[in-house]
Amino acid sequence: MSRIAEKVIVITGASSGIGEATARLLALKGARLVLGARRGERLEALAAEIRNLGGSAEYRVTDVTRQEQVQALVELAVERYGRVDVLVNNAGVMPLSPLAALKIGEWNQMIDVNLRGVLHGIAAVLPGMQAQRSGQIINVASIGAYKPIATGAVYCATKAAVVSLSEALRQEVGSAIRVTVISPGVTESDLAHSISDAETRVAIDEFRREAIPAGAIAEAIAYAIGQPDTVDISELVVRPTASAY
Repeated sequence: MSRIAEKVIVITGASSGIGEATARLLALKGARLVLGARRGERLEALAAEIRNLGGSAEYRVTDVTRQEQVQALVELAVERYGRVDVLVNNAGVMPLSPLAALKIGEWNQMIDVNLRGVLHGIAAVLPGMQAQRSGQIINVASIGAYKPIATGAVYCATKAAVVSLSEALRQEVGSAIRVTVISPGVTESDLAHSISDAETRVAIDEFRREAIPAGAIAEAIAYAIGQPDTVDISELVVRPTASAY
């Protein structure tokens, strides 16, 4: 039997891109899913699709910048399935722009979603995982955490913070809880649609011509979850073979 089967897995940012692909793949492997995102109609359709195929999925509309909403998502998992085995902190935004454009509202949005949202997820699941002495927290970062680019200063900084946060958490939780960082390279997703700076949007469209499907990242996440409990895949970088970035 797959080591993923019957695991209770909470996924944020599950309505599209990497989160959606991960939900579909893990459902096929027998996981019991609790899905969170801001777009309720897409969550509802995804959960219905999974159930129709014989899988198990619940969902709750969730804004990860709101701690109480992330807590409610985790509580739904505990109420429905009795525990949380894995959290996939996937929700993220990427409104890139030059710092000189002074898009301070977008800077704050990236900090709130990409970093504060990850912290909210950790806060929601960590007490339960410590009490049950098992669990796994998977934080989705980015290749930008390791190789910052112009127009991506704030985005890359938030993702670098996620990498540092994850390593410190891994050291703190000891042998009972696994902590994994998945860092995608250029991946097909809706992230670039949030770019409001016109010049950056054109440049990113060209930059993203070499992209891997979201399913490739889902496979990496499944790989990390499927390891024996004594094996912690601490970091995985997954990017297009043809990409120089």
